[in-house]
Amino acid sequence: MTEGILLLMASPDFPSLSMQTQQKVYQAFYRLAYQVIIQITKDHAATEDIIQESFLKAIDHKPAIRSEAQLINWLKVVIRNSTYNYLRKHKKRLNKVDVESVFIDNTIDYATEVDFIEREINVKELEAAIGKYLQELKPDFRCLIEMRWKYDMSYKEIAEVLGTDEKTVKYKLHRARSAIKCKFLQEWSESL
Repeated sequence: MTEGILLLMASPDFPSLSMQTQQKVYQAFYRLAYQVIIQITKDHAATEDIIQESFLKAIDHKPAIRSEAQLINWLKVVIRNSTYNYLRKHKKRLNKVDVESVFIDNTIDYATEVDFIEREINVKELEAAIGKYLQELKPDFRCLIEMRWKYDMSYKEIAEVLGTDEKTVKYKLHRARSAIKCKFLQEWSESL
């Protein structure tokens, strides 16, 4: 992530960057923004819109910042403000009552609440099962999975923390995922 952020900081004019460099910068920004926004909005489509809007604000109004930490903090402020602005705009729309929408047409079949509740229960059961499988893993496998997905660390970062090489990290993560997949298939294959 930091490489893309550094590219944003180093570039005087974003459109002058190569397409590949622009993609790296956007992907780094996306990774920085997604978790923060999705926790607030709970809506993937809204999150995508906010990320695009805040990215455009960031590249159009980038201040002269010399350190990566300052740039990241500034970007977080832009992301937060864009999220709050989006929510304010949509709250106004939600509070307006459309006279036509007050009348209910009984001939339309709507998705039943039961289907929604059933899906939610299945998701919760899967999350609980995966959490249980993680606890049953060897501690070094569990640590690797948490570093990779919970803390969003790269293979290189994990290797540095553990004092090993990236190949070893990839191999052990593959074995850890295989162990979880095996346990998952044993327990859930019948119900799927």
